[in-house]
Amino acid sequence: MASVLIMWYHSRFMVPCALFLHIVPSEKILRAGKILRNAILSRAPHMIRDRKYHLKTYRQCCVGTELVDWQMQQSSCIHSRIQAVGMWQVLLEEGVLNHVDQELSFQDKYLFYRFLDDEQEDAPLPSEEEKQESQEELQDTLLLLSQIGPDAHMRMILRKHPSERTADDLEIIYEELLHIKALSHLSTTVKRELAGVLIFESHAKAGTVLFNQGEEGTSWYIILKGSVNVVIYGKGVVCTLHEGDDFGKLALVNDAPRAASIVLREDNCHFLRVDKEDFNRILRDVEANTVRLKEHGQDVLVLEKSLSSCRTSRRVCFILCRSRYKVMSGTPEKILEHLLEMMRLDSQFTESALDDFVLMHCVFIPNSQLCPALQGTEQEKLDYTLNNKRRVIRLVMQWAAVHGEHLQEDDNLVAFLQVSVETLLTIPYFLSPVLFKVYCSDHTYTTIRVPIAATVREVIDAVADKLGSTEDLLLVHLTSAGGESSSSSCMLTTRVRTPLPEQEGPYSGSLASFELMSSKDVAYHMTSYDWELFHCVHELELIYHTFGRQNVKKTTVNLDLFLRRFNEIQLWVISEICMCSQLSKRVQLLKKFIKIAAHCKEYKNLNAFFAVIMGLSNPAVSRLSQTWEKLPSKFKKFYSEFENLMDPSRNHRAYRLTVAKLEPPIIPFMPLLIKDMTFTHEGNKTFIDNLVNFEKMRMIANTVKIVRYCRSQPFSNHPEVQSYVRQLNVIDNQRTLTQLSHGLEPRRS
Repeated sequence: MASVLIMWYHSRFMVPCALFLHIVPSEKILRAGKILRNAILSRAPHMIRDRKYHLKTYRQCCVGTELVDWQMQQSSCIHSRIQAVGMWQVLLEEGVLNHVDQELSFQDKYLFYRFLDDEQEDAPLPSEEEKQESQEELQDTLLLLSQIGPDAHMRMILRKHPSERTADDLEIIYEELLHIKALSHLSTTVKRELAGVLIFESHAKAGTVLFNQGEEGTSWYIILKGSVNVVIYGKGVVCTLHEGDDFGKLALVNDAPRAASIVLREDNCHFLRVDKEDFNRILRDVEANTVRLKEHGQDVLVLEKSLSSCRTSRRVCFILCRSRYKVMSGTPEKILEHLLEMMRLDSQFTESALDDFVLMHCVFIPNSQLCPALQGTEQEKLDYTLNNKRRVIRLVMQWAAVHGEHLQEDDNLVAFLQVSVETLLTIPYFLSPVLFKVYCSDHTYTTIRVPIAATVREVIDAVADKLGSTEDLLLVHLTSAGGESSSSSCMLTTRVRTPLPEQEGPYSGSLASFELMSSKDVAYHMTSYDWELFHCVHELELIYHTFGRQNVKKTTVNLDLFLRRFNEIQLWVISEICMCSQLSKRVQLLKKFIKIAAHCKEYKNLNAFFAVIMGLSNPAVSRLSQTWEKLPSKFKKFYSEFENLMDPSRNHRAYRLTVAKLEPPIIPFMPLLIKDMTFTHEGNKTFIDNLVNFEKMRMIANTVKIVRYCRSQPFSNHPEVQSYVRQLNVIDNQRTLTQLSHGLEPRRS
């Protein structure tokens, strides 16, 4: 068994406790290394051979770049070379793969690496049986490594000397810091500073004392993995700290001895460490770059220095010679005053901070307070210059553009807009759409979009036009989860209302009708309907949902409808498969749903894609072992790749990397956006010392703007959609799918 000896050293910048003496690989990683070696010998045996470098021969070696190239060719679940490097790093850390000179980091370079099995003389070649096994298990092995690779890659980066970390390395560390609980209260500037000085430290054995009570404080620690006990003389263990917690800061801030001892509670604990000198420098620099405006002895505005950016029509150029300040916190009125003063009227672009204020103001300053703040006092009105008025007008125009129809709910607000800016009289409130879900007598339903101020006759005419029916329609019931005049999704019923036998759930599958529709047809109609729902979700609904509808007294019906759609698709997939009694038919259904998921991914409908795959991974479906065994290997490969995209590790990094490469229109996985906003909200205070935490507002606004970006292009612009529409007459997706699910003949609109 080969061993990797890593020297124990303690310097300001290097890893102090990365002790891997006589590593014994885990069973899974040992098996993974064997599978990869056998697969390489089967598919590309020339990669493992004796190599010469500087007159020295290295036996049975691979080259780092060739290993990365080969791995990316084997699976589409590997999206980048960086991801592949992290997967090889997993094997390197556990000694299954070794650098010939015992380097600790795998690099995508012309460096030599040797598998553990090739360390011995005359290593045996794999038998035909082993080659066959490696072919069968290769995709599962790559999936396993892709799930744990990002953590290994992070450790590899953290072990580098800080001066050797690249810009990409620092960005990866910074993204990790965004999701650490102990750092949630720090500004983005501080987190970026920390990314450049953090040191990785690990300890192998439980019971190891990290430091003792009474010792001089030299470092601040954050728990990356594992847990520790806090021990005080005479009291014993007073508490236990877990992943995401921090300790040791108090001694640095107060320049005092350690107040307690820290003892490892379990084996293999990992920490991020910030040394005292770096800790003090960052705090000192942050305070030096912070400006506090006071009134009556109290802070009313806190600004932090940052680089000034000058935006032109084609590019962004950073001006290093002058600085500007960004708002960190303040009273709502002072934040507004500062943003108006900093507004550049000669720019065609809206200031990012101003956009954030307009989007998030409902959280910390209601309309009833914002209008007087914009109007100012009588003296301020007299002193206003033309530029001041133009700034207010520009803010109000941005306000109207973001909030739209929501501004019409307050008569006083409408009067303010009319008086302040006459150009705002054309706010397209009455043109804004609302979704109506129309239930018919045959228990099916369809959806229509009409203006929120539509009359009953206009609604009925729209339904008749959508259904292509001339029969008399009568509106007998209208419900809405919103209040009076709210822009919410509504539900209608038509003339006949009879008991619904399917209220207890479907009683049979719709395979006979389902087989008549191609997978691409189903995926297209699903995406078309999902886009309608997604397009009607207002940005403010995300904010209301995050901060609590009961707190802002607003409705989020369109968002609720879109989120409910995810559950409907998931239940549909589960029901169709589980209600199919024939094995061969279930296999066909399984194949069809995998193809539907693939087409949804092509249409960039990631919400439906996740719903279908999660339906297939539901225990009720996944336990159908005979069905999965009959599934062709090609479809098993597709499904494993799709599952890898859904891998939640590293904060859904695989999904985020995929989405980052897409151009709009996109239907994103909405539950993940909701999770991001909820994490930001619950991990950061809305008010700090009675001042609005504008840094938190900025982070939430950035997540909301992802939705804005995804909808920045119409669905009809998608090249796949354009190609599809040219070949097909579009039918009403939801109505058709509902009819098919009940075994009814679809009625085309």
